[in-house]
Amino acid sequence: MPFLPFYLPRHKQLKIVIVGGGYAGVAALVTLLRHMPEARITIVDPRSHHLKITHLHETFRYPLDDFLISFSTLKNRFGCRHIRAEPSLDDYTLWQCQNDKFLTVNDEILEFDYLLMASGSPIAQIAKQKNIFDLEDFMTTAGSDLLSRVLDACNKSERVISVIGGGATGIQFLFEIAYFLRRQKIDAKLRLVHGEDRVLKQFPEGFSAYAQTRMADLDIDFYPNTRYRSQEAGNILLEEGETHAQFSLPSAISFLFLGRKPGALRSANAFGQVMVERKPLQNIFTAGDCSIYDSSGSNTMTAQSAVRKGMLAARNILRHSGAIKLLEPYFHRDLGYVVSLGPADAVGWLALEGNVVGGMPALLIKELVEAQYDLLLTGIDTYLV
Repeated sequence: MPFLPFYLPRHKQLKIVIVGGGYAGVAALVTLLRHMPEARITIVDPRSHHLKITHLHETFRYPLDDFLISFSTLKNRFGCRHIRAEPSLDDYTLWQCQNDKFLTVNDEILEFDYLLMASGSPIAQIAKQKNIFDLEDFMTTAGSDLLSRVLDACNKSERVISVIGGGATGIQFLFEIAYFLRRQKIDAKLRLVHGEDRVLKQFPEGFSAYAQTRMADLDIDFYPNTRYRSQEAGNILLEEGETHAQFSLPSAISFLFLGRKPGALRSANAFGQVMVERKPLQNIFTAGDCSIYDSSGSNTMTAQSAVRKGMLAARNILRHSGAIKLLEPYFHRDLGYVVSLGPADAVGWLALEGNVVGGMPALLIKELVEAQYDLLLTGIDTYLV
């Protein structure tokens, strides 16, 4: 069994419930079983599979199944249990769970020693017509199938595609769509609508310059400082950011990438314990996109932060169950970030945010990070603490 500093087990078989089977939940599962193979772990998640959500833009090249791992597979691999459910847990319910040490799911009482909230942050939702799609749609249908189905129903003169949102997700989908159209020799016009003056505004300007140059190379129209209002039949209604003047453009299909829904975050102390009325719930932890840690560590909504929080919460659950109860604070800082710009290009930073790299070096970083997580899914932990 690997050594975990400041962990002296009391030889008790822990019962642990993990709500959420995304990056943070799976990272916690692997970490817990690595140090306590006999732990009884139940994952509560409404889906039948773990989804590598950061790969969804690649479904314009690969089948969606390539990025799904069924919870039955994880059950056979790690010996955990999976319940399909999406419990609603407010502060009062969590406080009650802390006192009662059980959670009711699908009319079943799940007793636990520790509860880990890792359900993620919900995607922003708006009313959609049949030719409007967002990230939720890609969770059930491959991008290639979805786009082909809509374009096949259009006349060639109507094939205009709008991508709304120039953050990391929108940009990755934008470039995958552009290269998909080229590979399939589909004559269609592609545009990006973004509310800021440059794409990838959350990153150094080098990201924006690199991505926008590649957009120009691919003849992608760019509408900066422009807000999406609605889609009506074959037209998209937009609004200029400065003048607020509204105008419409032809658009057979619109892809909306509006980010995460605000107000759904769970506060935690520096050790990952949920805070309710400024007091930590000793046996309830949180990790992933749904969590904000009160520490100097990274709270970005990225897969690498979710994985690191999941691992830290798991280690602290074990330490809290042991004889010493000396917990580890969250100090992780992202070591880099890469935005894919299609099958053979990317832009990112490594070590320092000002150290912007593009092309093959950025692609190599991306491949290494993805390979590291794939190893974790098999139970092999190559992450440095």
